[in-house]
Amino acid sequence: MATKCKLASCVEEGLLERNQVFERFFSREAPRLAEACREMSERFLSGGRLLAFGRGPYVTDAQHVSVEFVHPVIVGKRALPALDLSVLFRPWLEAILRPEDIVMGFGPPEGDSEIWATLQEAHRQDAMTFALPGVEGSFAVNATSQDPFLHQEMIEVLYHALWETVHVFFEHRELGHEVGESEFLYPFLGKEKQRTTNLVAEVASSILMKVNDDARLRELVAREQAEQISSAALAIHERLRLGGKIILFGNGGSATDANDFAIDCVLPPPGYQSIPAVSLSLEPANITAVANDIGTDAIFLRQLIAQARPEDIAIGISTSGGSRNIIIALEEARKRNLLTAALLGYDGGEIKRKRLADFPLVVNCDYIPRIQEVQASIYHIIRESLEVLNRGQA
Repeated sequence: MATKCKLASCVEEGLLERNQVFERFFSREAPRLAEACREMSERFLSGGRLLAFGRGPYVTDAQHVSVEFVHPVIVGKRALPALDLSVLFRPWLEAILRPEDIVMGFGPPEGDSEIWATLQEAHRQDAMTFALPGVEGSFAVNATSQDPFLHQEMIEVLYHALWETVHVFFEHRELGHEVGESEFLYPFLGKEKQRTTNLVAEVASSILMKVNDDARLRELVAREQAEQISSAALAIHERLRLGGKIILFGNGGSATDANDFAIDCVLPPPGYQSIPAVSLSLEPANITAVANDIGTDAIFLRQLIAQARPEDIAIGISTSGGSRNIIIALEEARKRNLLTAALLGYDGGEIKRKRLADFPLVVNCDYIPRIQEVQASIYHIIRESLEVLNRGQA
């Protein structure tokens, strides 16, 4: 009981610490981000593409950016051309780069010299570049925190803000200076015609509103679910001690979170111990084979049947709590006596109602980017807690 209480306190402190770091960063950077979004919209409208890449855990940021821009979560938003080039980013960029493109490189807080060199070459060819982090480029930011998890979460909030704001500039330009369907995202803009300079300033304010929304959600999770998160970490730790592994799965942006969690386990920050984990979302050949031959409902089920052992832990990630392929996989995990956990949004959906997770961790929100941002904080906190438990410090 003492271990659990101490760990819960650490969970709560970790969540609240993130709010302070992020609020400082975005209060400083919001105006620059708004200007960058304006240039991005111009480049997209002139035929440019978003080309993203990273290494190690930061590959998953490139994956996330790509799926957000190509398959927007808001109904009615256009699909924008974006690619994840992480697997061979330097030669691939050399082969396909055009001057109108936008190039985004992700790395650890201390930076990555190979990422920087590739961004510099793209900049020399007139591409717009984002160094995340870095000191050179069209948009470059220094890491606000040397903690790799906090850094990565902050960068996720940043590129979500870019994606949301680019669509506002599109509609401003194409719908007679109206914000159109984005009004619910930016209610104070209404549908009045505005000068671009005013729009940039007000979009910068809206970015700060999003960060404040995140802060309120983290505070809510810290207050109401710190004990549940710590209990989940303790239960996962016990299964790992018995020789189990973590099996993760999710769709779209949640797939990239599953991939990130798995990579954080097997390729952790310096000083951490490696933990056995796999992501079923990181298997494109298996996913497409099963989807083609059986159907998308079975893409995780089929893999789970092949991979799972009774001592394992199954963690499903679903912003809606109702993704059919996540539900089916968790049902199978239950039959096989796996420990089950789920990162959920909204009210937890069918997964929570059916009690398919021993530990349902719910971000009570109905807007997907905010859910994902806080879910990233939760699974990073779990990873930190597992390290504390491995060291016997709790």
